[in-house]
Amino acid sequence: QVQLVESGGGLVQAGGSLRLSCAASGRTFGTYAVGWFRQAPGKEREFVFAISWTGTKYYADAVKGRFTISRDNAKNTVYLEMNSLKPEDTAVYYCAADRKSYRDYLPSEADFGSWGQGTQVTVSS
Repeated sequence: QVQLVESGGGLVQAGGSLRLSCAASGRTFGTYAVGWFRQAPGKEREFVFAISWTGTKYYADAVKGRFTISRDNAKNTVYLEMNSLKPEDTAVYYCAADRKSYRDYLPSEADFGSWGQGTQVTVSS
């Protein structure tokens, strides 16, 4: 089982930027997809971005052109770069690792077996 720890959240004004980090321990996750999800108060958790073990990226329409994802396998870390932030981006952001290695398509939310504790992102207007 991999343990994931998110960091980098905080309070930012609309239009600002933040970079979230997801650090893994317990096993290397270079051969696993990693995803970012978010949950706003009173709403369901939603998919934001994911990166496969080959580096293929998948994203939600709501963040297209504003967020990007990257991974540094040597550091066992995945990053979510968030630009042009909007108040509606306010949420707790979670990273998650796929249960299965070498998956060559976007995992479903149920396929993500390891989750971090989340980091709060608050965007003020």
